[in-house]
Amino acid sequence: MKPKDFQKTSLMEVGNYGISYKKILSYFYPEFITALIIYSLPQFIDFYFICHLKVTNLYAISGIVENFLTMFTKSAEGLLVGTVVISGYFNGLKEHKKAGESFVDAFWTTIVLGFCISILLYVGVSAIFRFNHFTPEMIQLGTPYLQTKSIGVFFLFFYFSLVGFFRAVKNTFTPMVVFAIGSTVFILCDYLFIYGKCGFPQMGLMGSAVAYLVQYVVMSVLMLTYLLYAKKYEKYKVSLIPKSFKKDRVLRFLKLSFPVVVDKISIAFAYVWLASCISKAGTNASAAFSMLKQMERLAFVPAIAFSQIITFLVSNDLGSGKWNDIAANIKKVVYLASIMVGVILAIGSLWPQFFSEFYGCAHEICYLVGMIFPSLSILVMFDLLQLILSGALRGAGDVQTVMKTRVAVIACFFIPVTYLISWMNFEQVVTNMLVTYAAFLIGNGLMSIVYIMRLRQTHWKKQNVRVMDE
Repeated sequence: MKPKDFQKTSLMEVGNYGISYKKILSYFYPEFITALIIYSLPQFIDFYFICHLKVTNLYAISGIVENFLTMFTKSAEGLLVGTVVISGYFNGLKEHKKAGESFVDAFWTTIVLGFCISILLYVGVSAIFRFNHFTPEMIQLGTPYLQTKSIGVFFLFFYFSLVGFFRAVKNTFTPMVVFAIGSTVFILCDYLFIYGKCGFPQMGLMGSAVAYLVQYVVMSVLMLTYLLYAKKYEKYKVSLIPKSFKKDRVLRFLKLSFPVVVDKISIAFAYVWLASCISKAGTNASAAFSMLKQMERLAFVPAIAFSQIITFLVSNDLGSGKWNDIAANIKKVVYLASIMVGVILAIGSLWPQFFSEFYGCAHEICYLVGMIFPSLSILVMFDLLQLILSGALRGAGDVQTVMKTRVAVIACFFIPVTYLISWMNFEQVVTNMLVTYAAFLIGNGLMSIVYIMRLRQTHWKKQNVRVMDE
């Protein structure tokens, strides 16, 4: 059957193809709950606790450091994908011993990389803070905070290396339960350590870092214990004391992981660069950026859930060449995500100061947020579009296009433009922040254009079907 072009499915015809809106929403609810409760809620609560310490420097430090550490979280997630692919391949062939051996190779490779990153973070604190234009007072407050979190980063890599194995053997339930436990531990410790409750010393900002470390230590121990002592995994003969490394497997693991790591890091680094540019305007600008980031993240929870859904919807329709179904499903998902995110952004735009005041931000920060968020909320829809379309391309196995587009736009458009903006003399901090942030979101719009062009190419569809068949 000759595939029809992506563009031939008009908006009027969408209802005749793909799955129903009701079915999409049935997939959406569990993904939304997972994204909100397990992944997003702990960060919202942590930021709320820190903001209520009523010290602008503290939540400026927290927001900027969290922004920076996201790069390494994304690196660990990228390495996880390599573990899933290699170990999952042997598991599918029922070669359980080889699946266990390939996991051990990937595990130690991830551990070594995580250790190196942790050390670099620990000793490179001053350079990181200078890059973000921290004041001497902020450097003094933030140094022990980031150094403690850098130790937690090692255990983050440890945890994700174990998650990769469980997903490879088709066990997604255990990682979910462990992460839920870890999130609960984090929130509890966060409250106790920051405010000094139940006999614990009042640690302020450091309490958040210690809670982060405790969270990933607990999750790592739980995952490792279950792996080593659950009888159903004995057939994999996993021994974490490696007898020998197979160089070809390690290189294949790195080769598979690299595109995903670069893809994930690129967007995370864009936020790091954005924060650095905005922080030149002073501490209040850094604190306002942290608040804006939290509001955007809250609005984006539905979009994150829908991006996961479109990935598996496209992957399921690709092999049978259901191009009209793929086109219709993408449009339906974009439509639903736009409505949900748009409503949240509209509410935030009508009462932006209410949310910043709820977090306990200072009056100056509330003013900046109130002036900037309504204008930015329109451009945020570009970010939504690129997120959904990149998920669709990943579902089709076209990770190269996503990676190359993100790197190209960030390196050739976003960084040069924002660098030039940072040297301009704006009279108002609001104008400076608005123009800089807008450049980032416009870059996301450029990514979306490339993704749409790629999805409309018939020869791309045929090429991807051949790749999947192979």
